[in-house]
This record gives sequence, structure tokens and C-alpha cells, in this order.
Amino acid sequence: MEAASAEKLVVVESTQAKLSARVADRFLTRVRARTKNGRIAHIALPGGSTGAAVLRAVSQHPRVGKIDWSLVHFWWGDERFVPRDDQDRNALQSRRALLDHIAVPPENVHEVAASDSGLSLDEAAEAYARELARFGDEEQPWPSFAVCFLGVGSDGHIASLFPDRPEVTVTDAAALPVRDSPKPPAERVTLTRPVLNSAKRVWLVLAGVDKASALGLALAGASYTSVPAAGAKGRKRTIFFVDSAAAAEVSDDLIDQTY
Repeated sequence: MEAASAEKLVVVESTQAKLSARVADRFLTRVRARTKNGRIAHIALPGGSTGAAVLRAVSQHPRVGKIDWSLVHFWWGDERFVPRDDQDRNALQSRRALLDHIAVPPENVHEVAASDSGLSLDEAAEAYARELARFGDEEQPWPSFAVCFLGVGSDGHIASLFPDRPEVTVTDAAALPVRDSPKPPAERVTLTRPVLNSAKRVWLVLAGVDKASALGLALAGASYTSVPAAGAKGRKRTIFFVDSAAAAEVSDDLIDQTY
């Protein structure tokens, strides 16, 4: 079943563990399809506990060793501007969950500079934008992600694009510094909506009853400035992978039973 790019579909599993396993299986299928003829796959990874659970499920999947990881480049939709070894750092969580367990070349892992790197927050955002531009072109100075994973906060935020803040409306930059974040830590670097939405597939992963309201608003077409998740849209597919608790407010006709 092929979805129109504007269509948003919901895939539901009964528990978070089953949800992580299903997303991991779909992810490896997609990466394998992308790289089997030697093509490069750019992947944007999520932060947060739900994202880490998915990445752990990928690392434990029986097909993880059948991927040529030298053809895969990893990025992050956002990063907390904290020291490199800080437990809050998305890249550290992703390394522990997946990247340390696969044969991906170090140069294929594109981290945002940490707060102890010697760069300021603004310089870290500028450096990340330059790194993105190495894999883009003049028209689109960033790579087109094969899959862009996004977690969704209970307030509807994605990456570090928070409701009713200026970052969510920026379209003339690839990466932005975020100060005074409503969710700690206060300083972050985030990709912008044009970069996230240039992905072929945007996969939003939500688990828990506290995400039900945000999911319902996103599917109902709320303003993306107030509910940033409502503005997430892949060029080919936009899929919300959710557990039963998060799907409490989703009508049955929006749930895809086959994907």
C-alpha cells in the first residue's frame, strides 16, 4: 500500500517492546532496500528513551549483520548542548544503543559538537550546517534522509522545535541554536523543518498515554506552530508508529493494519 506524501498513517502495537521491534524490522528492511545496489543511505536518528529503545531493538535484530553499514550515514534531528560524555547527549545514547554494535565507519557518524568541544552554541549549529552541506547541493544544502526518525513530546514538539517558538518557523537555515528550551537542558542544536521534511520517510515514534493528546492534535491538522508534530511530513511517507496507550484518541480509520 503506497501512501501519498501528504497522508499520515498510524501503525499501532500493543506494547512499547513490540512497537520497538516492529520499527526496527521496518528500518532494517528499508536500509537494506536503499543500500543493496551500493547507494548511500542518510538516516536522522531520534533522541529520548523511546528512540533509544528502537535503536536497541535494531542492534538485537537477527538481520542487523546483513546490512553494509559502510553505506549508511547517521545524523541527529537535534542534540543537547552538553559535554560529550553527558548522559543527556543523544549521540551518546545512540552509540550505546546501536552505533557501538555495528561496523559503521567513524566518518559516517555526524555528531553535533559538544559543549566541551571548544565551540560555542552558535558555532556548533553553524558547524553542523556546514557538515550537512557537504552532502547536499546548492538547491538543498543538506542530505535527503532515507528515514528521519522523530520522537514526539507530550507538548507536540519534534527535534528541538518547541511549540510557539521562533525556531519552528525558520526556513532559511539547516541547523539552529536553541536557548532557554522549555525542556532541559536549556541549550540545544536542532534541524529545521525544511531539513526534516526533505526526508523520503518521516517516522514519528510515540509511546505512552502522555503522548495521546499530542498525537491526536497532530493527526487532526493542528497548526504546526502550536503542535510542531503536525508539520512533520515525509516526501513519500509519514508514519506514526505508536503503542496502544498513545493511540487512545486515534480513530480506527487512520490505523494502517498492513504496513
